Amino acid sequence: MNVSDYEYRGLVARSWDSLRGDVSKFPDRHFFQEMILTHGEPVLIVGCGTGRLLLEYVGKGLDVEGLDISPEMLEICQQKADDLSLDVTLYQQPMERMSLSKQYQTILVPSSNFQLVPGFQAAKNALERFFHHLLPGGLLVMSIWQIKGISDAQWNDWWKVAEIDGFDKDKTLRRWERSMFDGATQLRHTENRYELVENGQVVAEEFHHRSPEMRNYSPGQLTGMLAEAGFSQVHSMSGFSSDPASEDDEIFCMLGEKLK
Repeated sequence: MNVSDYEYRGLVARSWDSLRGDVSKFPDRHFFQEMILTHGEPVLIVGCGTGRLLLEYVGKGLDVEGLDISPEMLEICQQKADDLSLDVTLYQQPMERMSLSKQYQTILVPSSNFQLVPGFQAAKNALERFFHHLLPGGLLVMSIWQIKGISDAQWNDWWKVAEIDGFDKDKTLRRWERSMFDGATQLRHTENRYELVENGQVVAEEFHHRSPEMRNYSPGQLTGMLAEAGFSQVHSMSGFSSDPASEDDEIFCMLGEKLK
């Protein structure tokens, strides 16, 4: 796979866990776990990354597998699993073309990962792939970030997202970002600059340009898309709660079932 086909590579992958910090308080952990306990196993996490949710659930004895497009993120996930003496099953495939030899009772797509397939037809293909890989009676759950704010298709200023001392031995890691959101096309574009600093000097730098990076959706739009892909009982929840979502929610979850 050409590295231009996926964003999570190089310093993005190497610094992913460090930049996320303490993930133990992320509100989706218990929400997705409850979905698994309620709707059943086996489970596939699409966009499992370095294993934040997957390793926790496998460590609790749940039958959970992971899929991601980035071989570098999966390599980190596998190493973390080895360090924890956990047996994990990982697949490297893009979600819009995923083709696995089994089906699942529950498919989770956390962290707005579905939106990282910005092409509209490719996104529809991904939903069809999810439906195909569900067992009869199975459930799809996706968390969505509804982009708010300026949508004038103009790049904003660079801003420093994070700075971490002691990264890669005695170096400092800095991440800079700027973005642009076009409300007319519902597409977000981003540029990220990663710097490794040693003794006050930038000793390594990576520039990541994703145009577009992700697509914006409202609950109403996704309700129609899931129904078109074959899902039944389609509904949305506000944030990671049991409350119905509104068109104004910044974070919401989409749920759809595959009839028996």
